[in-house]
Amino acid sequence: MVKVIMGLKGSGKTKQLVELVKKAVNEESGDVVCLEKSPKLTFDIPYRARLIYANNYGFGSYEFIKGFISGINAANYDVTHIFIDGLYKMVDDTSIEETESFLNWLEEFGKRENIKFTLTISADVNTATEGMRKYF
Repeated sequence: MVKVIMGLKGSGKTKQLVELVKKAVNEESGDVVCLEKSPKLTFDIPYRARLIYANNYGFGSYEFIKGFISGINAANYDVTHIFIDGLYKMVDDTSIEETESFLNWLEEFGKRENIKFTLTISADVNTATEGMRKYF
């Protein structure tokens, strides 16, 4: 399952994501991971969630993130939910086509590995394709 929270800067996406992380930590039986660009959520995310700072790993492309997520799963089969805050802050190519392709990959990977994904994208909702909207 993939859930996208999309909106312009200041629309409350990160606040909504933080609430969903808290809920996942309290209700899900597996491990919860949260990826963000920098350590701004350190005190907002519950300590039981694994908070990973993308700046520490040189994120930049969707291929890198796919490999990183695959590595998280390979190292810990107990991960049940991965949250990504600010996808467009982590990748160089923010084209709609590449984003849609990445979301489809997450959906397939999540089904195969039994992992849920929730992510925020800072962009106008009106720019989303139908392929992206199915994840809203």
